[in-house]
Amino acid sequence: MGLQSFEQGVERMVDGVFSRSRKASIRPIELGRRLVREMDDHRSVDVKGRRIVPNKFELHISPRDHAGFADIEQALVTELTEAAREHAREEGYHFMGPVSVSLLVDNETKPGRFGIESSMRESGGGVGTGCLVMPSGERLPLGAQVITVGRLPACSITINDANVSRNHAEIRAKGSSFVVVDLGSTNGTKLNGNRITGENALKDGDVVSFGGTNIRFEAS
Repeated sequence: MGLQSFEQGVERMVDGVFSRSRKASIRPIELGRRLVREMDDHRSVDVKGRRIVPNKFELHISPRDHAGFADIEQALVTELTEAAREHAREEGYHFMGPVSVSLLVDNETKPGRFGIESSMRESGGGVGTGCLVMPSGERLPLGAQVITVGRLPACSITINDANVSRNHAEIRAKGSSFVVVDLGSTNGTKLNGNRITGENALKDGDVVSFGGTNIRFEAS
């Protein structure tokens, strides 16, 4: 499913761009398939019994292929990152930190070929970084500032929904990660479809629901 979603996203992304240029001799889906295979091939088990997989990926491609992806590079990286997250959710994998994908020019690599290096990278210390992806696709960066959610215009995220309380919830930093806290709202807050109580840690790809509004958390 993760690769299927990736392929659909790539088709939308490259429509009229990649198909016209033909400068890159690598199909984006090839990169996606190799990335998820890298996760499968390098999974391990941590002391808690969780299956841990790489979260940092470097794809080495030729200068010509890199130039061919120039118009869509950022969007392609976003799609590859989401494909990794979806594959992890489907397989029950865990990441040690946020997912990072980069396309690197390698003068020794021939056009049409590519290499991949992966590693497991922990989150750094201090206040973490991340963002909230709104239903519109807009990204709200996270940092030390507390994000308030509710119907009040003064909230960081104002949701005009009768099922959302005036002061509904908060999303705030805790150490190097983030938590969502329900503020005693009438209809509650859901995390990945389950109603929460108190303070709950957020993981990359989690979906937080306030009334009928779903917001995705992405670590970065």
